[in-house]
Amino acid sequence: MRLNRLLAQEKISRKAMKQALLKKEILVDNCPANSLTQNVDTGLQKLVFQGRQIQGYKHSYLMLHKPGGVVTASQDKKLPTVMDLLPTKLQSDQLYAVGRLDRDTTGLLLLTDNGPLGFQLLHPQYHVNKSYQVVVNGLLTPEHIQQFKEGIVFLDGTTCKPAQLEILSSSLTESRASITISEGKFHQVKKMFLSVGVKVVSLKRVQFGDFTLDSELAEGQYRPLNPEELEIIKNYLEKSG
Repeated sequence: MRLNRLLAQEKISRKAMKQALLKKEILVDNCPANSLTQNVDTGLQKLVFQGRQIQGYKHSYLMLHKPGGVVTASQDKKLPTVMDLLPTKLQSDQLYAVGRLDRDTTGLLLLTDNGPLGFQLLHPQYHVNKSYQVVVNGLLTPEHIQQFKEGIVFLDGTTCKPAQLEILSSSLTESRASITISEGKFHQVKKMFLSVGVKVVSLKRVQFGDFTLDSELAEGQYRPLNPEELEIIKNYLEKSG
Protein backbone atom coordinates (compact mmCIF):
# COMPACT_ATOMS: atom_id res chain seq x y z
CA MET A 1 0.00 0.00 0.00
CA ARG A 2 1.20 3.52 -0.74
CA LEU A 3 2.53 5.22 2.37
CA ASN A 4 0.30 8.29 1.95
CA ARG A 5 -2.80 6.12 1.59
CA LEU A 6 -1.95 4.12 4.67
CA LEU A 7 -1.34 7.25 6.75
CA ALA A 8 -4.57 8.79 5.44
CA GLN A 9 -6.41 5.79 6.86
CA GLU A 10 -4.94 6.81 10.22
CA LYS A 11 -6.61 10.24 9.81
CA ILE A 12 -3.26 11.97 9.27
CA SER A 13 -3.49 15.05 7.03
CA ARG A 14 -1.41 15.35 3.89
CA LYS A 15 0.20 18.51 5.29
CA ALA A 16 1.28 16.64 8.43
CA MET A 17 2.64 13.81 6.26
CA LYS A 18 4.75 16.19 4.17
CA GLN A 19 6.15 17.96 7.23
CA ALA A 20 6.98 14.67 8.93
CA LEU A 21 8.66 13.37 5.78
CA LEU A 22 10.87 16.46 5.54
CA LYS A 23 11.81 16.15 9.21
CA LYS A 24 12.54 12.43 8.73
CA GLU A 25 9.88 11.58 11.29
CA ILE A 26 8.42 8.76 9.20
CA LEU A 27 10.49 5.62 9.69
CA VAL A 28 10.20 2.35 7.79
CA ASP A 29 12.22 -0.37 9.49
CA ASN A 30 14.06 2.39 11.38
CA CYS A 31 15.06 4.21 8.17
CA PRO A 32 13.57 7.55 7.04
CA ALA A 33 10.88 7.05 4.41
CA ASN A 34 11.93 7.80 0.81
CA SER A 35 8.67 9.44 -0.24
CA LEU A 36 4.97 9.46 0.52
CA THR A 37 4.36 7.25 -2.50
CA GLN A 38 6.65 4.41 -1.49
CA ASN A 39 5.06 1.01 -1.04
CA VAL A 40 4.89 -0.30 2.52
CA ASP A 41 3.48 -3.38 4.21
CA THR A 42 3.17 -3.20 7.98
CA GLY A 43 2.88 -6.97 8.03
CA LEU A 44 6.50 -7.12 6.88
CA GLN A 45 7.87 -3.74 7.95
CA LYS A 46 7.78 -1.59 11.06
CA LEU A 47 6.24 1.80 10.33
CA VAL A 48 6.63 4.66 12.81
CA PHE A 49 5.06 8.11 12.40
CA GLN A 50 6.42 10.76 14.78
CA GLY A 51 7.25 8.15 17.38
CA ARG A 52 3.98 6.22 17.07
CA GLN A 53 3.97 2.78 15.49
CA ILE A 54 1.35 2.38 12.78
CA GLN A 55 -0.23 -1.07 12.55
CA GLY A 56 -1.78 -0.46 9.14
CA TYR A 57 -2.58 -3.39 6.89
CA LYS A 58 -0.99 -6.78 6.26
CA HIS A 59 -0.99 -7.80 2.60
CA SER A 60 -1.39 -11.29 1.18
CA TYR A 61 1.24 -12.96 -1.03
CA LEU A 62 0.66 -16.35 -2.66
CA MET A 63 2.53 -18.52 -5.14
CA LEU A 64 0.34 -20.46 -7.57
CA HIS A 65 1.27 -23.18 -10.06
CA LYS A 66 -1.12 -22.27 -12.86
CA PRO A 67 -2.47 -25.23 -14.86
CA GLY A 68 -3.44 -25.12 -18.52
CA GLY A 69 -7.01 -24.25 -19.47
CA VAL A 70 -7.35 -21.63 -16.73
CA VAL A 71 -7.42 -17.91 -17.49
CA THR A 72 -5.49 -15.29 -15.56
CA ALA A 73 -8.44 -13.19 -14.48
CA SER A 74 -10.52 -12.46 -11.41
CA GLN A 75 -13.66 -13.72 -13.10
CA ASP A 76 -14.81 -15.06 -16.46
CA LYS A 77 -18.30 -15.97 -17.67
CA LYS A 78 -17.17 -19.04 -19.63
CA LEU A 79 -13.81 -20.30 -18.35
CA PRO A 80 -12.33 -21.19 -14.95
CA THR A 81 -9.97 -18.57 -13.53
CA VAL A 82 -6.92 -18.71 -11.31
CA MET A 83 -9.06 -17.28 -8.51
CA ASP A 84 -11.35 -20.31 -8.76
CA LEU A 85 -8.38 -22.43 -7.64
CA LEU A 86 -8.35 -20.72 -4.24
CA PRO A 87 -10.64 -21.53 -1.30
CA THR A 88 -13.47 -19.07 -0.75
CA LYS A 89 -11.84 -17.66 2.40
CA LEU A 90 -8.86 -16.43 0.36
CA GLN A 91 -10.80 -15.01 -2.55
CA SER A 92 -11.02 -11.24 -2.49
CA ASP A 93 -11.85 -8.39 -4.87
CA GLN A 94 -8.44 -6.94 -3.98
CA LEU A 95 -6.47 -10.08 -4.86
CA TYR A 96 -5.02 -10.27 -8.37
CA ALA A 97 -2.32 -12.00 -10.39
CA VAL A 98 0.95 -10.17 -11.01
CA GLY A 99 1.30 -10.47 -14.76
CA ARG A 100 -0.70 -12.70 -17.07
CA LEU A 101 -0.15 -16.16 -18.46
CA ASP A 102 -2.00 -17.35 -21.55
CA ARG A 103 -4.77 -19.86 -20.99
CA ASP A 104 -2.64 -22.75 -22.25
CA THR A 105 0.55 -21.60 -20.47
CA THR A 106 1.39 -23.17 -17.12
CA GLY A 107 3.71 -22.23 -14.30
CA LEU A 108 4.51 -19.55 -11.78
CA LEU A 109 2.00 -16.87 -10.84
CA LEU A 110 2.22 -14.51 -7.89
CA LEU A 111 -1.07 -13.43 -6.33
CA THR A 112 -1.29 -10.40 -4.05
CA ASP A 113 -3.56 -7.62 -2.87
CA ASN A 114 -0.61 -5.21 -2.87
CA GLY A 115 -1.38 -3.22 -6.03
CA PRO A 116 1.74 -1.02 -6.12
CA LEU A 117 3.95 -4.10 -5.87
CA GLY A 118 2.38 -5.55 -9.00
CA PHE A 119 3.01 -2.29 -10.83
CA GLN A 120 6.64 -2.30 -9.73
CA LEU A 121 7.26 -5.89 -10.81
CA LEU A 122 5.68 -5.31 -14.21
CA HIS A 123 7.05 -1.85 -15.03
CA PRO A 124 9.79 -1.89 -17.72
CA GLN A 125 12.08 0.37 -15.66
CA TYR A 126 12.63 -2.43 -13.14
CA HIS A 127 13.75 -4.99 -15.78
CA VAL A 128 12.26 -7.99 -14.00
CA ASN A 129 13.34 -11.15 -15.85
CA LYS A 130 10.94 -13.98 -16.57
CA SER A 131 12.16 -17.48 -17.47
CA TYR A 132 10.22 -20.19 -19.28
CA GLN A 133 10.62 -23.82 -20.25
CA VAL A 134 9.45 -24.26 -23.81
CA VAL A 135 8.84 -27.07 -26.29
CA VAL A 136 8.64 -26.22 -30.00
CA ASN A 137 7.72 -28.31 -33.05
CA GLY A 138 10.98 -28.01 -34.96
CA LEU A 139 14.75 -27.62 -34.95
CA LEU A 140 16.56 -25.04 -32.81
CA THR A 141 20.18 -24.19 -33.66
CA PRO A 142 23.00 -22.00 -32.32
CA GLU A 143 21.94 -19.41 -34.91
CA HIS A 144 18.67 -19.01 -33.04
CA ILE A 145 20.57 -18.36 -29.81
CA GLN A 146 22.33 -15.47 -31.52
CA GLN A 147 19.08 -14.13 -32.99
CA PHE A 148 17.45 -14.06 -29.57
CA LYS A 149 20.55 -12.41 -28.10
CA GLU A 150 20.40 -9.66 -30.72
CA GLY A 151 16.65 -9.09 -30.28
CA ILE A 152 13.93 -10.82 -32.27
CA VAL A 153 11.99 -8.67 -34.75
CA PHE A 154 8.33 -9.54 -35.31
CA LEU A 155 6.75 -9.46 -38.75
CA ASP A 156 5.09 -6.12 -37.93
CA GLY A 157 8.48 -4.58 -37.19
CA THR A 158 8.26 -4.73 -33.40
CA THR A 159 11.72 -5.33 -31.92
CA CYS A 160 12.14 -7.31 -28.72
CA LYS A 161 14.87 -6.66 -26.21
CA PRO A 162 17.73 -9.18 -26.15
CA ALA A 163 16.71 -12.53 -24.66
CA GLN A 164 18.70 -15.51 -23.44
CA LEU A 165 17.94 -18.80 -25.19
CA GLU A 166 19.40 -22.08 -23.97
CA ILE A 167 18.77 -25.16 -26.11
CA LEU A 168 18.26 -28.27 -23.98
CA SER A 169 17.57 -30.73 -26.80
CA SER A 170 16.94 -30.38 -30.51
CA SER A 171 15.59 -32.43 -33.40
CA LEU A 172 13.74 -31.83 -36.65
CA THR A 173 10.37 -32.54 -35.01
CA GLU A 174 10.79 -31.30 -31.43
CA SER A 175 13.17 -29.10 -29.46
CA ARG A 176 13.26 -28.14 -25.80
CA ALA A 177 14.71 -24.91 -24.51
CA SER A 178 14.84 -22.37 -21.72
CA ILE A 179 14.25 -18.70 -22.50
CA THR A 180 14.64 -15.62 -20.31
CA ILE A 181 13.05 -12.30 -21.28
CA SER A 182 12.74 -8.93 -19.54
CA GLU A 183 9.56 -7.72 -21.24
CA GLY A 184 5.91 -8.68 -21.29
CA LYS A 185 4.62 -8.08 -24.81
CA PHE A 186 1.38 -9.81 -25.80
CA HIS A 187 2.08 -13.49 -26.59
CA GLN A 188 5.74 -12.49 -26.73
CA VAL A 189 7.46 -15.85 -26.30
CA LYS A 190 5.18 -17.57 -28.81
CA LYS A 191 5.70 -14.81 -31.35
CA MET A 192 9.47 -14.87 -30.87
CA PHE A 193 9.67 -18.53 -31.78
CA LEU A 194 7.25 -18.09 -34.69
CA SER A 195 9.59 -15.41 -36.00
CA VAL A 196 12.37 -18.01 -36.31
CA GLY A 197 10.14 -20.59 -37.94
CA VAL A 198 8.94 -22.88 -35.14
CA LYS A 199 5.73 -23.07 -33.12
CA VAL A 200 5.46 -23.32 -29.35
CA VAL A 201 3.57 -26.45 -28.29
CA SER A 202 4.24 -26.16 -24.55
CA LEU A 203 5.16 -23.20 -22.38
CA LYS A 204 5.79 -23.05 -18.63
CA ARG A 205 7.00 -20.09 -16.58
CA VAL A 206 9.48 -21.22 -13.95
CA GLN A 207 10.89 -17.89 -12.72
CA PHE A 208 9.57 -14.37 -12.20
CA GLY A 209 12.15 -11.90 -10.96
CA ASP A 210 13.75 -13.43 -7.88
CA PHE A 211 10.92 -15.92 -7.43
CA THR A 212 11.28 -19.54 -8.59
CA LEU A 213 8.39 -21.96 -9.02
CA ASP A 214 8.26 -24.38 -6.10
CA SER A 215 8.97 -27.82 -7.55
CA GLU A 216 6.71 -29.37 -4.90
CA LEU A 217 3.67 -27.38 -6.05
CA ALA A 218 1.55 -29.47 -8.40
CA GLU A 219 -0.45 -27.73 -11.13
CA GLY A 220 -3.43 -26.01 -9.57
CA GLN A 221 -1.87 -25.83 -6.11
CA TYR A 222 -0.88 -22.69 -4.22
CA ARG A 223 0.86 -21.72 -0.99
CA PRO A 224 1.72 -18.55 0.94
CA LEU A 225 5.19 -17.19 0.27
CA ASN A 226 7.76 -18.58 2.68
CA PRO A 227 10.00 -16.39 4.91
CA GLU A 228 12.80 -16.26 2.34
CA GLU A 229 10.39 -15.16 -0.38
CA LEU A 230 8.85 -12.54 1.91
CA GLU A 231 12.35 -11.10 2.33
CA ILE A 232 12.42 -10.72 -1.45
CA ILE A 233 9.13 -8.83 -1.22
CA LYS A 234 10.68 -6.56 1.42
CA ASN A 235 13.61 -5.85 -0.90
CA TYR A 236 11.21 -4.79 -3.64
CA LEU A 237 9.31 -2.59 -1.18
CA GLU A 238 12.55 -0.90 -0.12
CA LYS A 239 13.27 -0.03 -3.76
CA SER A 240 9.87 1.61 -4.23
CA GLY A 241 9.13 5.32 -4.05
